[in-house]
Amino acid sequence: MNLAAALVAFLAAILLVLFGVTRIGVWNIERRNPPTGVFAEVAGTRMHFVHVPAPAGADLPPVVVIHGASGNLRDQMLPLRPLLEGRAEMLFLDRPGHGWSQRGEGNETPYGQADTIAALMRHVGIERAVVVGHSFGGGVAAAFALRHPDMAAGLVFVSAASHPWPDRSTSWYYKVAARPVLGRVFSHLLALPGGMLSIGAATASVFSPNPAPERYREDAGVELVLRPGSFRANAIDVQGLHDHVTAAAPRYGEIAAPTVVISGDRDAVVYEELHSLGLARDIPGAELVWVRNLGHKPDWVAPDLVVAAIESVAGASVDLQAVARSVETRIAADAFGPPEDAADPAPAAAPAK
Repeated sequence: MNLAAALVAFLAAILLVLFGVTRIGVWNIERRNPPTGVFAEVAGTRMHFVHVPAPAGADLPPVVVIHGASGNLRDQMLPLRPLLEGRAEMLFLDRPGHGWSQRGEGNETPYGQADTIAALMRHVGIERAVVVGHSFGGGVAAAFALRHPDMAAGLVFVSAASHPWPDRSTSWYYKVAARPVLGRVFSHLLALPGGMLSIGAATASVFSPNPAPERYREDAGVELVLRPGSFRANAIDVQGLHDHVTAAAPRYGEIAAPTVVISGDRDAVVYEELHSLGLARDIPGAELVWVRNLGHKPDWVAPDLVVAAIESVAGASVDLQAVARSVETRIAADAFGPPEDAADPAPAAAPAK
């Protein structure tokens, strides 16, 4: 065998090993993280969701929760459902292409995903709801309010991604995985083994400067995103977000639903000074809740604040700024993450509701 043939055989063997590692990894991930909800075919997409029917004597309107990039319905359901149980009808869902939901046609943009979510709401009998969107889910929540204003009883943005950011920058692996041919190869060979090596550091960065709960990765099923189809769908979502929000953000002034925008000043994932301050500026009457020493995960670190925001947009008299100050006291000593992750100054004037 000549050198060229030996090299080809060696590379083929490596690729075969990587493919096998991915297939075994997918099997193990799915065995550890089976579906927790039910399935329905809506808008041409097989959606996975958890629907908690309206309890007797509910004091809140229905609540629909939209998870962010790399997530699934368990991410927000675990911290929020216990606090809302017995108070509201709830709908937690895997966005198209994430968790156990199929991607389907037309779900490559936040508008397409918003339409599918609206169809799912109709399927379970929810006509209007308070929509809670975390991170990328915030961009989808804003798209939902623009496309289906009559179905949005209120909006709660949690560390949202909603506005254009400098240089359109995203992580290199999103750029690669979103490409038509190379992205499929990358997702099937390298995404899972590489992701398993970095998932711990990535989780710490998402929560920084606050500590991640000890079993967060296992309980929230974070590793589901490392499966090839989910990884690629996630990459396409992230890579396409800048174009979407560039076109959508100038329309946020059309949103009439009561709105609360929750943001930490130490977010290491999104530019909170662009996204959260932009939402508070652009949506008429929105209330900004700016929390010192809070990172990208208010849903886990301060679920009581998220629930208070739901109550507020539902019409209850809630002093959200007082709740935020209580959270700040609770997390003041948190110091996880790189020391250069300095806090952004509080806005000079938070828009009042």
